[in-house]
Amino acid sequence: MGEEEQSSVGVEGEEEELAEKVGEAETWNQRKQTLILEISSKLIHGDLESKIEAARDIRNLVRKSSSSSSSSSSKTRSKLGAAGVIPPLVLMLCSPNPDARQVSLLALLNLAVRNERNKVKIVMAGAVPPLVELLKFQNGSLRDLATAAILTLSAAALNKPIIADSGAAPLLVEILSSGSVQGKVDAVTALHNLSTCKENSTAILDATAVCPLINLLKECKKYSKFAEKTTALLEILSNSEEGRTAISNSEGGILTLVETVEDGSLISTQHAVGALLSMCQSCRDKYRELILNEGAVPGLLRLTVDGTAEARERARMLLDLLRDSPQQKKLASSVLERIVYDIATRVDGADKAAETAKRLLEDMVKRSMEHSMDRIQQRAASCTPSDTQST
Repeated sequence: MGEEEQSSVGVEGEEEELAEKVGEAETWNQRKQTLILEISSKLIHGDLESKIEAARDIRNLVRKSSSSSSSSSSKTRSKLGAAGVIPPLVLMLCSPNPDARQVSLLALLNLAVRNERNKVKIVMAGAVPPLVELLKFQNGSLRDLATAAILTLSAAALNKPIIADSGAAPLLVEILSSGSVQGKVDAVTALHNLSTCKENSTAILDATAVCPLINLLKECKKYSKFAEKTTALLEILSNSEEGRTAISNSEGGILTLVETVEDGSLISTQHAVGALLSMCQSCRDKYRELILNEGAVPGLLRLTVDGTAEARERARMLLDLLRDSPQQKKLASSVLERIVYDIATRVDGADKAAETAKRLLEDMVKRSMEHSMDRIQQRAASCTPSDTQST
């Protein structure tokens, strides 16, 4: 009996606690709706100080909602967008007051994150031209915020052609060389977003982007998401003669792509081998030796075993082009794989042939890489100090 009474008391306590939480949530929602209306009124009708205060309130309100739940913050963003706060915030981007520009940028970023409708509303309200002007600023903070805004807005498909035609891309390319670390990361991602839009009426990148992209790829981890976006842009650039020339002329350009083939993720290796293949296909005589001299074969052989389907095919095609003469193309990687498979079948039987063949190929790749490394070390050892300085 006592246990039943205790159980009943426990249930009543839980119900009271639940009712209290529901009441608190309703009170907060009512208060939030009032705050949204106040913010909207200040932005539309207030003086500059009131507008700046309202822009700060937007950040605080979204942050407070985010601490509650992601769905709550999403609803808050939608309600703020529906309340008409976006057009006055966009107008503030053109203000001569630096504080007004900064708080409006931060507010717009908070409204755009994870909200497709607000992203489109911001661009439709005319935000892109003032953001492009802010990309020209020497003020690192404002330029970084504008870059982050372009990145966020370019994630929406409807915005990509508008941003691509705005003149933002060349300024983003400049940031690849002169921006902060975060600015460079955001610029690469923004350019990658814009490059995926087939409706763009103008080319997003030209050969001036190659050198900073190669430098960034040198410095980053080859299997990172950043490397995937960087190599995707380099593959696009490799489709033009100017881009191919810039890659080969960049210090360590081809070597960096070869290293990405060896150490990159499935996606970055696919893009890196795609860039090398594009170069060799365009002019075998010009690029074959350059690629071979950087020790590309071991990584390409490995890629024929464990790359994506597209990467495997690209690696085989490039290996064919790297052979001594066009006639040797008949001895393609697929033929080599068949020979190894036949040998494995005779040794271990049909049941284990696939596993054995893969192991044999991997061993061949390892031996080839060791041989290639020996050649590179011998070449490095043969260089005199004067040779090194002259280069």
